[in-house]
Amino acid sequence: MGAIRVPRSGPGRHRTRPAHVIGDKGYSPKAIRAWLRQHNIAHTIPERADQIANRLRGGRSGGRPPAFDKQIYKRRNLVERCFNRLKQWRGIATRYDKIAECYQAAVTLASLLMWA
Repeated sequence: MGAIRVPRSGPGRHRTRPAHVIGDKGYSPKAIRAWLRQHNIAHTIPERADQIANRLRGGRSGGRPPAFDKQIYKRRNLVERCFNRLKQWRGIATRYDKIAECYQAAVTLASLLMWA
């Protein structure tokens, strides 16, 4: 999480904090949520079933469920579908290009062709 860099559209250095993180259940552990809270980053991450059970088993001292906005989480689907369409390109899915600039060019070209 510490390696995140958010590029700016204008002049200035990259931001090191995104405004909001939308993650899947793989990013649900307490350590990640605590890190996001510590750095004042809003997040929308669903709870895993075992975490819900552990919290409920604690009774009143188990704590309240983390905030979760279904409408914001639905926007994540758009990004996932874009990744799935990009991976239909065999060269991108298997990363034939080992040089970063060539791979980025291939992703850019595929994105432009999908967009057009």
